[in-house]
Amino acid sequence: MDVLSDAIAAMRTGRPHSSRTVKRAPWGVRFPEHDGAGFHVVLQGSAWLLPPGGAEAVRLGPGDVVFLAHGYGHGLADRLDTPLEDARPEPDGTWPTLRHHGPVRREDTLMLCGAYRLNKARAHPLLAELPPFIHIPARVGCHERLRSAVELLGAELADHQPGSDAIVSALLDTLLLYLLRTWWLEERPDRTAGWAGALGDPAVTAALHALHGAPAHPWTVEELAARAGLSRAAFARRFTALVGRPPLAYLTWWRMTTAGRLLREADAPLRTVAERAGYASEFAFAKAFKREYGVAPGRYRRQGPGAGNGKAAGTG
Repeated sequence: MDVLSDAIAAMRTGRPHSSRTVKRAPWGVRFPEHDGAGFHVVLQGSAWLLPPGGAEAVRLGPGDVVFLAHGYGHGLADRLDTPLEDARPEPDGTWPTLRHHGPVRREDTLMLCGAYRLNKARAHPLLAELPPFIHIPARVGCHERLRSAVELLGAELADHQPGSDAIVSALLDTLLLYLLRTWWLEERPDRTAGWAGALGDPAVTAALHALHGAPAHPWTVEELAARAGLSRAAFARRFTALVGRPPLAYLTWWRMTTAGRLLREADAPLRTVAERAGYASEFAFAKAFKREYGVAPGRYRRQGPGAGNGKAAGTG
């Protein structure tokens, strides 16, 4: 997998969900903080986004997309002075589908909303670096693949047919990747620093692809620098500046992240997990895992993704 796909796969838990809703004025909804990420797309009409943290409200028009990566509480309304009603999640963690029965009028607001469940205990720095919310405005001729995914998702939700459940789930995964790709490579104000710079830097990208493609390989900085086409010192400086930690420190972090995912999602023996994480012995792996997570691998597997403290993404 490439780095962006790997980052999402490592954090995803459960199935995403989405709904196509019709809002008839006056309407206002307050979404509480939750453990995941979510998006809103205006298909028709308009809405006001009341961002997390009391930031200035943002007017949304047809085709506008908003992505909230960190699950912060926020509001949506037809007007800034409309009272907000609390939205409460269902027992399974999904949000209620607020549908209006009958034809959609010209003055109604038609929206797509969706949510993803993420393991925040091991957030990849690529996602941890995202702002509280991302607004991708509709512009003619821009973001065509993102728009296509939105249209397909809207069509499946509007007309449920055999296979729609699997198609919607796949489209939600696709939409999430397009949202993040659009932000990192096109919409972020500064695309030369941080992970935006890393994803756009051929040398650093080559090294990241090597690390993610074979995390168990005994990589050295010299070998990665050769992949990047740079001297050892120049590569180490560039990688550390953009990724936020030195090459081998990032490799260790990614190995432990991969191991945690294997322990959480599979029943593979500890020996197999250790080998796939690049450790020759179970003892060495267990010691490194406990140093990173604060708990032994077996306990982490029994307790699930919430076990252990983990180290904050993006720190050294």
